[in-house]
Amino acid sequence: MTKEKKSDWMWSESGVFALYPNWKKSGLTVRWFLAGFFLLWTLMGQAIAESAPQSELWNMLQQGGNVVLIRHAQTIPGYGDPPGFRLNDCKSQRYLSENGREQSQRIGERFRKENIPIGPVLSSEWCRCYETAQLAFGTYELWPPLNSFFENYSTRDQQTKTVAERIASFTGKQNLILVTHQVNITALTGKTVSQGEGVVVRRDFDRGFLVLGKIRFE
Repeated sequence: MTKEKKSDWMWSESGVFALYPNWKKSGLTVRWFLAGFFLLWTLMGQAIAESAPQSELWNMLQQGGNVVLIRHAQTIPGYGDPPGFRLNDCKSQRYLSENGREQSQRIGERFRKENIPIGPVLSSEWCRCYETAQLAFGTYELWPPLNSFFENYSTRDQQTKTVAERIASFTGKQNLILVTHQVNITALTGKTVSQGEGVVVRRDFDRGFLVLGKIRFE
């Protein structure tokens, strides 16, 4: 049996990133799916998330080196975005409500109260995300891989892979902030969060990243 060096990170139907090394034998290519290993990886991440209380998550953030995935703050009523919405026209989208703007400010206040070191703040190009980032942290950089794929799931796998790689390569002493959407956070972590809540993850050499837990800012 000849083992090839080529391998790819691919998305599985279970919503977990898995490494598929290619093997050849007698001219036939066989995909070795490491299902057991990555199932264990997922369960370990979930166990950590369930066991980490809020106070422990804040302590971890104070130490730096984490990535915080934040779902945008509260919006006007609705589901997804109105038909024909445009990224360059906030009023055509489902935008932040007044409560959402106030919630965004409280998110930033909580980070400052807890003395959390803030590194780069990256945001989806949707208005409700970058307004959340601006009101909470006073700065942001637009990063298209964080864009919602709610209207077009054909981009889900590549976007999720790109964000996962960014998380897995983050070695900063501060915390990387990613402001995005529910579908993106769920695709990455398997967790669902309310508007204005988040998930803390951390780079892990063996598994890419670990899900440390869901975090509330209020």
